[in-house]
Amino acid sequence: MIETQSRRIHCNGVDLHVVTAGPPSGPPVILLHGFPDFWYGWRHQIDALAARGFRLIIPDQRGYGRSDKPAAVAAYDITELAGDVLGLMDALGLARASLVAHDFGGGVAWWVAANHPERVERLVVLNCPHFSVYREAHLGLDQLTRSWYVAALIVPWLSEAVCKLGEFRALVRLGPGTRAGGMRTDDVPSYREAWAQPGAVRGMLAWYRAMVPALFRKFPNTRIGAPTRVVWGARDPFLSRTMAEPSLAHCDRGELVMLDDQTHWLHWDAPDRVNPLIAEWLAAGQEAAGGATS
Repeated sequence: MIETQSRRIHCNGVDLHVVTAGPPSGPPVILLHGFPDFWYGWRHQIDALAARGFRLIIPDQRGYGRSDKPAAVAAYDITELAGDVLGLMDALGLARASLVAHDFGGGVAWWVAANHPERVERLVVLNCPHFSVYREAHLGLDQLTRSWYVAALIVPWLSEAVCKLGEFRALVRLGPGTRAGGMRTDDVPSYREAWAQPGAVRGMLAWYRAMVPALFRKFPNTRIGAPTRVVWGARDPFLSRTMAEPSLAHCDRGELVMLDDQTHWLHWDAPDRVNPLIAEWLAAGQEAAGGATS
């Protein structure tokens, strides 16, 4: 297995817990997890991508794991979440990096790519639509029905209490590796430890509480200039596959790979298929620039 290092990095007013792997001189790739994940959710990708020569930077995003967890919901506005990514790049001396993101992490990646195109080399998004598409989709019955859980997660106090019941039983059922209806047994202790960090459940839910008002905002910058590959598990119970193709309309250079037999957690359930899709897309940028990737 590839060796990983763990450190805390101060950026954008918070301390982020960051795991790194791969050669320090390799092309930088920042991997952004979603809900209710943390850096560990990318463990099936670390060896494959680091072996291709990429420098991997994998933060616990604010509110998660061992990173800081601000109390105010406003601290989880998309501009702050994107600021964490940019601040992390600045702290590491990176002018540009590629972004690989899943779920809510994809929303952050789309935003960074749209508003700071000069910082993003290439983009890979797993099961997360472009933010404009997501907003429009909530006007339709299909996605509105799929998003029932959002209403449950934003109820103050009650949602936090439910998430904590029975050693986080609800999160175990909802979380990574749900192809068979629940998290893999050997991964449960790692997730329970992450969720048990002081303020973690409140911080994770704050992402949703900040998202709801954002759905009613119109953002001026929506175009994605970085070459973008969207990989989508068609059996996602949370996010409709009908949002995947329209997301490409916002990309100058976009490509969709639909995995018909996969769910929301495709990078957990099918790393043998997902990892090459990520690595090949990232490597194409290095080849175009005349760099080596293996």
